Amino acid sequence: MGKPTGFLELKRESPKYRPVEERLKDWKEVNAPSDETKVRSQASRCMDCGVPFCNRGCPLGNLIPEWNDLIYKNRWREAIDALLKTNNFPEFTGRICPAPCEASCVLGINDSPVTIKQSEVSIVDHAFAEGWIKPQPPEKRTGNKVAVIGSGPAGLAVAAQLNKAGHSVTVYERAQRPGGLLTFGIPDFKLDKAVIDRRVKLMEDEGIVFRCGVSVGTDVTIEKLRAENQAVVFAMGATEPRNLPVEGRELDGVHFAMDYLVPQNETNYGDRPADRRYINAKGKRVVILGGGDTGADCLGTAHRHGAASVHQYELMPQPPVERSANNPWPQWPLIMRGSSAHEEGGIRDWSILTKKFSGKDGKLEKLHAVRLEWQAGPDGRMNFKEIPGTEFEMDVDLVFLAMGFLGPEKPGPLQQSGVELDARGNVKTNGNYASSVDGIFAAGDCRRGQSLVVWAIAEGRKCARAVDTYLMGSSDLPG
Repeated sequence: MGKPTGFLELKRESPKYRPVEERLKDWKEVNAPSDETKVRSQASRCMDCGVPFCNRGCPLGNLIPEWNDLIYKNRWREAIDALLKTNNFPEFTGRICPAPCEASCVLGINDSPVTIKQSEVSIVDHAFAEGWIKPQPPEKRTGNKVAVIGSGPAGLAVAAQLNKAGHSVTVYERAQRPGGLLTFGIPDFKLDKAVIDRRVKLMEDEGIVFRCGVSVGTDVTIEKLRAENQAVVFAMGATEPRNLPVEGRELDGVHFAMDYLVPQNETNYGDRPADRRYINAKGKRVVILGGGDTGADCLGTAHRHGAASVHQYELMPQPPVERSANNPWPQWPLIMRGSSAHEEGGIRDWSILTKKFSGKDGKLEKLHAVRLEWQAGPDGRMNFKEIPGTEFEMDVDLVFLAMGFLGPEKPGPLQQSGVELDARGNVKTNGNYASSVDGIFAAGDCRRGQSLVVWAIAEGRKCARAVDTYLMGSSDLPG
């Protein structure tokens, strides 16, 4: 424990964002440069608890008290070694993870939790700046080949771990660049794509092969992949968006969130396909349906486009500012949250049900909605009813549907392989990430449903251990 009285002497200082007026003019990361002296000071608040709940709050089981102690003592080289023991990509999680570890911090029982996420990203950025993170190809190869379908965080984690074990890994990605939704879904202002490119280059230097622009199921069949590899891993994510089947859904101006976000990221990269429609919100009246991270990504993007107005509507009621009595520590706090995009403007509203859209000549003009009242039913589940007299309509030019994802897309690898699906439409696996088809495994959102980047990495690591055991009879990879 670096400073026994650190948590008594110091209050939490959350990481700062760049000024709003500055960041709205570009697509650079919103986070202001960190002060390592302050990072070390904040790390000293870690109490080195007898039972560190932060370890369990993190799906990766990160050694959080250890590396907080190390950076407080200015031992950054040892800190990155401790961090990489459990997390392949801390430069991703340190930027975009919602930090369930902080929600489980013991200090959070009666005070503000430790700035764990800031410690994590500071360690890895420091290590890259010092040149400590270098390619580490395996000393020998096993002769086994593995195909990984999907290059999001789960696919990247599977590939990285199996490559460490000496297997030859090829990652197939239908987009033109690796990274999945890390690259094309999350805006640059949250995750600079140079961070992803840097990691992918490292993985290539370690011997992993990336085949981008290849759609498995169309450009190459599952049968061919199974014939050429000893194992195949499905890690294609959960990319089927939740639709809103109401009157007027077909009007021009109502779009899925990813139809807005992906072309913008491609444009920032300078490689948007000629046939990809680009949606610009400049001067437009925008409504975002959905209050989660994807909705916030649309919000920040609309701000940078110069939208005339932006409203973000959520079906559920507004969360409380502080934990309610039935939501105690160390549960994930169901409280009011905001992102950097919410600091930049826009109007948020809750308990709103969209009833229909209307327009003229095929173009969207109005949104029609009603306010809701939520009540707990006899079984404890929350149900809503419309409040009479609260119906309203508003003029709108663009509506973005950011209401989550239903699971993996069924055409392509899933249908060709014949793997069994669970009741939610995800790939059904046994306790070892194996599907119903011999030699085919699954990890990440396509297996567990839409989730966090940290869960995807954790799934990828566990799946890699299962695949290694399948190929070799046992595995030394951490689970």
